[in-house]
Amino acid sequence: MLLIPAIDLKDGQCVRLRQGRMDDSTIFSSNPVDVAQRWVDAGARRLHLVDLNGAFAGKPMNAEVVRAIAAQFPQLPVQIGGGIRDADTIAAYLEAGVQFCIIGTKAVQEPAFVVDVCRQFPGQIIVGIDAKNGKVATDGWAEVSQVDAIDLAKQFEQAGVTAIVYTDIARDGMMNGVNVKETARLAAHISIPVIASGGVTDLEDIKALLAVEDQGVMGAILGRSIYEGRIDLAAAQRLVDGV
Repeated sequence: MLLIPAIDLKDGQCVRLRQGRMDDSTIFSSNPVDVAQRWVDAGARRLHLVDLNGAFAGKPMNAEVVRAIAAQFPQLPVQIGGGIRDADTIAAYLEAGVQFCIIGTKAVQEPAFVVDVCRQFPGQIIVGIDAKNGKVATDGWAEVSQVDAIDLAKQFEQAGVTAIVYTDIARDGMMNGVNVKETARLAAHISIPVIASGGVTDLEDIKALLAVEDQGVMGAILGRSIYEGRIDLAAAQRLVDGV
């Protein structure tokens, strides 16, 4: 199972939000490239970047930082989400060395867009599904739709989506445990691998996700827990490697 450190970008800095609220952020570093280096040194095999400003603006707002991280670690897969609403943005990120682009709001509003970009950029498109009580949230979690998370994911089974990042926004940044049940339920209903996100707090959460790995849960995104020292990334990596 992949353990993927998150680097959330706001105004060029590395921050963590609570439940996606831009007015409830903690700045962890003014140098996101240094943060990326820290996680690479701890054994990270992929990085998860989020352009928080971009998620609200609907266009990239921290692209320079994203490019700098991708350039610094050319052999490391990087996935980026937040404000990706057109094919030109995807092309620019991929040209900069990013390996995967995450489509969130646009996937809800225009599912056909996902089909189109999967065709243009095969193997490089991830869909981000952020949900509250099973319903999909959009626009940086500012709006909760009536679209069911499983129904949305099913629309992309034949499109060529590489993975689904599933975030329970009620738990994100709250340090009260990942929603293993809903994550596993989504994975069991679709053929696309699922990456768990939101609320991963300690090694017990990682063990619980490992227990459902065979149901299609391919990885977990780690945020506040590794920044606050609740999870030692190197130790967690040894756990999932079975060493």
